[in-house]
Amino acid sequence: MIRRGMIVGAAASTAMLLVSAAAAQAPAPDSSPAATAPKRAARPATPPAPKPATTTPKPATTPQAPKPAATKPAPPTPVASAPRRPGEEPDLAYGAFQRGYFLTAFHEATKRIDATHDPKAMTLVGELYANGLGVPAEDAKAAEWYALAAARGDPEAMFALAMFRFNGRGGPRDRDEAARLLAAAAKLGHAPAAYDLGLLYIDGQQFPQDFARAAELFRAAAEAGNPEAQYALATLYKEGRGVPKDVNEATRLLGLAALADLVDAQTEYAIALFNGAGAPKDEARAARLFRRAAMRGNPIAQNRLARLLGAGRGLPADPVEAIKWHLIAKAGGAGDAYLDEFAQKQTPEVREAAERAAQPWINVIRLSRS
Repeated sequence: MIRRGMIVGAAASTAMLLVSAAAAQAPAPDSSPAATAPKRAARPATPPAPKPATTTPKPATTPQAPKPAATKPAPPTPVASAPRRPGEEPDLAYGAFQRGYFLTAFHEATKRIDATHDPKAMTLVGELYANGLGVPAEDAKAAEWYALAAARGDPEAMFALAMFRFNGRGGPRDRDEAARLLAAAAKLGHAPAAYDLGLLYIDGQQFPQDFARAAELFRAAAEAGNPEAQYALATLYKEGRGVPKDVNEATRLLGLAALADLVDAQTEYAIALFNGAGAPKDEARAARLFRRAAMRGNPIAQNRLARLLGAGRGLPADPVEAIKWHLIAKAGGAGDAYLDEFAQKQTPEVREAAERAAQPWINVIRLSRS
């Protein structure tokens, strides 16, 4: 009934999980060497500059294991409850929760607990206490309710309590207990739990590092529609870690995660489309995906979009827009010597227009870092 955030939040998880995707990032034959990019787990390839490069791209770097995955739990997020069976009474507590009537949700849930000891209602009460919705925020009470529901077999409660144990909310930190709860929830088909458990097998601290086991868990979550797991499994297929190397399958999974609006997946899927890696080459579609990810603040996508705008590949050439996105990407950490040179070749009027257009974005980036 209640889906909580994963061990690492969606914004951070795809940047820090797993292994480098560098082995699958070779640019198209007519591309320039990859631009300098922020350090991340899966640095994409660089779309081509206007002229074919004469240098050979640098070899892939050795992938690094992620930081311990359980240190940055994200805030909880409600999801839809299970479909109601014919003749089954409506879930008044959850309906009130979804509409924002939290005190009503609390009363309806406690009534159902008194009447039937319903574990889903217990989980909902735990969620209300965890977030101070309709009742005072009390982590200890939230943990108690999650524990009661988990003991009665509710996977959502197991997952929520695992997040508490990882973060030391409502009691001491206990990574072993958190991992046990994740495994129990994953066994019951809880996709976020399977994904997070897979991260722990990649991390190699809670358990011995096991890419094959991680791939199994990611696959279970991916097949249930979890976009982070789809992206993670795609990364393993790119590298051939825990699964046979398969660029086509990696690109298919990236496409699914991109469709679910996972910004890192959008960026890497766009690169695959641009290069024709695992999918038919489609520069126009790649450009649209780069723009979408760029608008959501991804520096890699901003850099690649700038290159396409400068070269007129996949969309009309526009030096003002190209320099604008280059300056934004550069402020975000994705510098590019080629685009620096490209900007210097433009007229002062073009550069000034680009700088004016980029300045609001740059101001936001600076504020986010202060």
